[in-house]
Amino acid sequence: MTIQAVTRIRLPGVDAVGITADNPGAFTLSGTNTWVLERDPAWVVDPGPDLPDHAEAVSAEILARGGLGGIALTHDHADHSAGVPSLRARFPEVPLAAGRGDVEERLSAGTRFGPLEAIPTPGHAPDHFAFVFGPVGLTGDAVLGQGSVFIAPDPGAMTGYLQGLARLRRRELELLAPGHGPLVTDPLSKLDEYVEHRLDRERRLVASLDAGARSISEMLDAAWSDVPNQLRPAATVTLAAHLEKLADDGRLPDGVERPSIPTFLAQP
Repeated sequence: MTIQAVTRIRLPGVDAVGITADNPGAFTLSGTNTWVLERDPAWVVDPGPDLPDHAEAVSAEILARGGLGGIALTHDHADHSAGVPSLRARFPEVPLAAGRGDVEERLSAGTRFGPLEAIPTPGHAPDHFAFVFGPVGLTGDAVLGQGSVFIAPDPGAMTGYLQGLARLRRRELELLAPGHGPLVTDPLSKLDEYVEHRLDRERRLVASLDAGARSISEMLDAAWSDVPNQLRPAATVTLAAHLEKLADDGRLPDGVERPSIPTFLAQP
């Protein structure tokens, strides 16, 4: 097997490296970042997609670090979790920690797993957790290296997402290592930017509703006018989450069209 050139991300100040999978796209940016932390043993966050070259690169890093202590998932979307079976086949009997599913360690607020502390960050997915590793936050899809994330329309998702961002902000982290994109070197500014982005979308959406918008198309044209056409389906997912929040807050007018979200869009 010919291994492609490996894209590596060095994390300053900690013994960790990111290995970016070769699965670039509109949602994955440059690809999924798999994080390999510490040594004797190493710990892996998000094995990534089921790609042989990626599995080989991650396994080589683990072996160079003295073996594998455990695998943790920020969430179980396939671009983060599909590589789990391959990695466990190479390193049998290694525990898996995640927010749901068939796992050895079910995550909850404050769960300690090796060098990691779990922080609930629902919104993009109901099982989403970030991990604190010393001064670093491993944020999965809660915070990306560039752009914004879509919020799945689960009950309470938007409120839960904003609360998760607040939890991360209170930790006063020095660095964010996202699931996609480059490192975030100014975490407080990025987290404030993410909160303001969501609140700005809500303000624009409410203004459109006050002006009489009721259809999905009208609301998207008003509140997501800056979104390119290829990302409009993702914007529709997040629109559904915003409407859910407005309904929970008692601020949703009658007669508003609510998106019906296909599973393949809500859980890519």
